[in-house]
Amino acid sequence: MILYPAIDLKDGRAVRLVHGEMERETVFNENPAAQALEFVNAGCEWLHLVDLNGAFAGEPVNAAPVEAILEQTKVPAQLGGGIRDMATIERWIDKGLARVILGTVAVENPDLVREAAREFPGKVAVGIDARHGKVATKGWAEETDVDATDLARSFEDAGVAAIIYTDIMRDGAMQGPNVDATAALANAVSIPVIASGGVSSLYDIIALRDCDAPLNGAISGRALYDGALDLQEALNALRN
Repeated sequence: MILYPAIDLKDGRAVRLVHGEMERETVFNENPAAQALEFVNAGCEWLHLVDLNGAFAGEPVNAAPVEAILEQTKVPAQLGGGIRDMATIERWIDKGLARVILGTVAVENPDLVREAAREFPGKVAVGIDARHGKVATKGWAEETDVDATDLARSFEDAGVAAIIYTDIMRDGAMQGPNVDATAALANAVSIPVIASGGVSSLYDIIALRDCDAPLNGAISGRALYDGALDLQEALNALRN
């Protein structure tokens, strides 16, 4: 399993939200590129980036800090938030992004996901953000009646590189991930699944590692910044 440290970008800074609520932010670093380098120098092999403003605006907003991260680090990075057309997908991949994460458009325009996955093999992931099992879109601001597992299954033949499954009610709340729901989703599809939301301790990392599903990795944010999750211990646990 891979540990994906999260760098959530809002107004050019690295922040974390609680339950995805923009007004409930904590600023952890004014310099996101410096934060990225800190993670890389500690041994992280991937970075997980989110343009929070972009998720609400429907287009990239924090392009400058993302570009700085891509320029200053040499590990692959995946980015979600405001990526909703082929031109934006192509632009980010041309800038060196290893993987784009398509969330809102996976619900609203699934054909775009399929087209992008064909055009850029291995570089397109689907972000499925769920509240009580139902998918939320547009920065989690809008709830749908789409079942998370049904949405994941709909992309089985699309060639997407991964599904990033986030339990919104666990995100930023330091309450642990929804291991059962994540494992159930991973067992329902053949697409690699990355766990997100609430990964806040070494216990959580081990629970995901040892669950009865072949997870690709886990994303953690606030716990790494707060020190509740020791980065080296987490990396060691996932590599062993």
